[in-house]
Amino acid sequence: MSISKAEQAVAYAALILADDSIAITPEKLQVILKAAGIEDVETIWTTLFAKALEGKDVKDILTKVAATAPAVVGAPVEKPNEKDDEKAGDGEKEKDGGDAGEESDDDLIGIDLFGL
Repeated sequence: MSISKAEQAVAYAALILADDSIAITPEKLQVILKAAGIEDVETIWTTLFAKALEGKDVKDILTKVAATAPAVVGAPVEKPNEKDDEKAGDGEKEKDGGDAGEESDDDLIGIDLFGL
């Protein structure tokens, strides 16, 4: 299993445990993964997640993230004459080859999803 899929599977397992107010341990994460038919996750992932979430209120973390998400992400900013360009049929790409509507992941650097 790829690293990102392994991380995602363990994260979902941790959320299941947190939702049922069960302590998040590597063993319990493995049990949930096995019950879901996901058996190729290395034990390092369950151990890392359990240690990272040890003593943390996962529901509280998610609530804080959900409450602050709009402030972090922000609304897209519209250029003053962007509508005029669309009306004129000027939907061409910018000179640098990028699309005017594309966003960069660079502005997400430094955001700590779990507040750890």
